[in-house]
Amino acid sequence: MRQYTASGDASKLRFGVVVSRFNHLVSVKLLEGCRCELEKRGAGPDDIDVAWVPGAFEIPHAARTLARSGRYDALVTLGAVIRGGTPHFDYVCRGVTDGVREVIRDTSVPVAFGILTVDDVEQALARAGGSEGNKGEEAARAAVEMARLGPQLMASPAAPEVDARRSESGEESR
Repeated sequence: MRQYTASGDASKLRFGVVVSRFNHLVSVKLLEGCRCELEKRGAGPDDIDVAWVPGAFEIPHAARTLARSGRYDALVTLGAVIRGGTPHFDYVCRGVTDGVREVIRDTSVPVAFGILTVDDVEQALARAGGSEGNKGEEAARAAVEMARLGPQLMASPAAPEVDARRSESGEESR
């Protein structure tokens, strides 16, 4: 079986990060997790550009603009939509999810989805560096992997490695 494998190396890649100011406390923690993860993987501070937007609903517009600029290998979207007492939560979640999906489809730039959709602030904080980890870090990892995988998908996958036991016994791999 031939496989495509993506590196987790962020060096020499450029990232655009779109962050919602609404639920700022959560967004800042997601951004910090994202930044730390990208730098841990080799991105320099000058390789990461951050665009703050008013709320989650505005994320797709900024992401589309950044994607169309041609300056970025991948984007990361970060924010938190917290359920309230009205259907507004459902409309915002649907809008941001559909919008980010359309950016990916229309631009072919990888966009990692680090937007929390939660029932309350406690769940958001748990996913922004608390007991459930940091979804900003996870989104950064996804962005790096997809930025590396994309160019590979345009070529043939790597040939399978020959099983050392089979080659030593004289069996040929197919």
